Amino acid sequence: MGPLLAPIPAKRYFTIGEVAQLCGVKPHVLRYWEQEFTQLRPMKRRGNRRYYQHHEVLMIRRIRDLLYDQGFTISGARNRLQEWALDGTPDEGAEPNASPPSNALPNAPPTRPLALRQELLELRALLSF
Repeated sequence: MGPLLAPIPAKRYFTIGEVAQLCGVKPHVLRYWEQEFTQLRPMKRRGNRRYYQHHEVLMIRRIRDLLYDQGFTISGARNRLQEWALDGTPDEGAEPNASPPSNALPNAPPTRPLALRQELLELRALLSF
């Protein structure tokens, strides 16, 4: 398992530098992954600056987990993401390294309440001064 990544702040858009720091990869790697994974399409504004949304940051973390932690090739990771898109796993709000509860069925997708609880805990941490 890879290093623990910082929680994703409650923001609408993230610059490529912020995403690189949140996901533990370099900006040039993110630009390369945009070419390899059709799911990554950040909004581009003035001067061709990239702005990523929350769901794209989660996708990048999934890609990073597949490539760096699980040892997939680019092609294998692309296929796995397509499989997940077809059968609905993992849950959109789930972090890539989140483990299922101990009472979960072996092949059941992660439960939404766990992702919601994690998101609420992250928000509470942001709001506490």
